Amino acid sequence: MTRILGIDPGSRYTGYGVIDTEHGRSRLVTCGRIVAGTGAMPDRLVTIDRELAGIVRDYVPEETAFEEVFVDRNVRSALVLGQARGVALCVAARIGLPIAEYAPAQVKMALTGSGRADKEQVQHMVKLLLKLQGRLVADAADALAVALTHAQVRGMRQRTGLALTGSWKKSG
Repeated sequence: MTRILGIDPGSRYTGYGVIDTEHGRSRLVTCGRIVAGTGAMPDRLVTIDRELAGIVRDYVPEETAFEEVFVDRNVRSALVLGQARGVALCVAARIGLPIAEYAPAQVKMALTGSGRADKEQVQHMVKLLLKLQGRLVADAADALAVALTHAQVRGMRQRTGLALTGSWKKSG
């Protein structure tokens, strides 16, 4: 069994989702979101760091998965998001957790079969794959989606004998 922490970083809300995966099946351990608020950016980054470190300490994941930053037109938003993402990456790197990164289209493709799926379709598949009822907070659903994508990629690599080290996106 492998425990994976999926992280959907944001400067106000950072989603997280922890799953256990084994033999192609995944089970929810916990999920939620860290509320960093709207205060000064340094204070928000400290909150993200402290809360994520606590989640890592409490749930002891073996691997982490992040969605790559999608930059549209708002460069300022991308820079702010990059700061929150950098803090989250540091939490994982500080304790030596392997880090996998996936493009948004990869996550959508892995879960729905379409790289152009909308958020509702992805959320529906997260709930279906993890056998969840009720409403999922969007940030937590996004974090679980990237964790499930990583579980799928790592499972395929194991079945095909591809290396599980280095960049997860390269074939070997």
